Amino acid sequence: MPLATEHIRRMRGGAQSHLMRCEDENFYIVKFQNNPQGTRILVNELLGTRLAARMGVSVAGAAVVEVRSQMVELTEDLVVQLGRGRVPCVAGLEFGSQYPGHPATTAVYDFLPDEQLRRVENLPDFCGIFVFDKWTCNTNGRQAIFLRARDGERYRAVMIDHGFCFNASEWNFPDAPLRGIYARSAVYEEAHGWEAFEPWIERVEKRMDENVLDEVAREIPPEWYNFDQDALYRLLEQLLRRRKLVRELVLSAKNSSRMPFPHWT
Repeated sequence: MPLATEHIRRMRGGAQSHLMRCEDENFYIVKFQNNPQGTRILVNELLGTRLAARMGVSVAGAAVVEVRSQMVELTEDLVVQLGRGRVPCVAGLEFGSQYPGHPATTAVYDFLPDEQLRRVENLPDFCGIFVFDKWTCNTNGRQAIFLRARDGERYRAVMIDHGFCFNASEWNFPDAPLRGIYARSAVYEEAHGWEAFEPWIERVEKRMDENVLDEVAREIPPEWYNFDQDALYRLLEQLLRRRKLVRELVLSAKNSSRMPFPHWT
């Protein structure tokens, strides 16, 4: 469990996260327990990151980060803005999404022109994360960042921000055809049919079993779900049942008026 040792800066976004250096010499974008979106968002982030990684999707690293009260007390910017007022961030165990390198030297992009987007080296991961988002009912737009690939000419996509899986703090599944679709259809141009989604669906159906869910759930600090273990178990049970719905949900998106997969014949 990495310990936060330095506050770097505030980040954009509704969860009012902070970029922090930790004792393991990595940097993490830290979401605090008293973020405006609620503590369950932290559960969703850790659970979502771990499950997407088990599927083989490229996601940012994740950790439970310890932030001690002394750091909060000595860091003026470690606050949460609530309406017209602000309160200190709650010290304790927080969610950390690992920053891919050193912030001063690693270029991270959240937008690429279509020409460069089509050359992303792991474009199939967008089909994978779409399947994941359908399974988990991500009610937010799919977020991704892009890093320079090793050849220096292409980019690699990394999927981030799973806080609105399971319908954010509601922990229910109001499915809709267009939920979970990345905003740029260029990433789906190589999806010509079921073969683009089948390997990912199979991983959900066969790999995401009760043992995997239980293993991941044991990592979650109980204060993140208000020590309501029954609520967490109900969420996991729903995920197990929903594995059989993924194909239907993918097909519903394919047949929607937006036609997100332009070359699916």
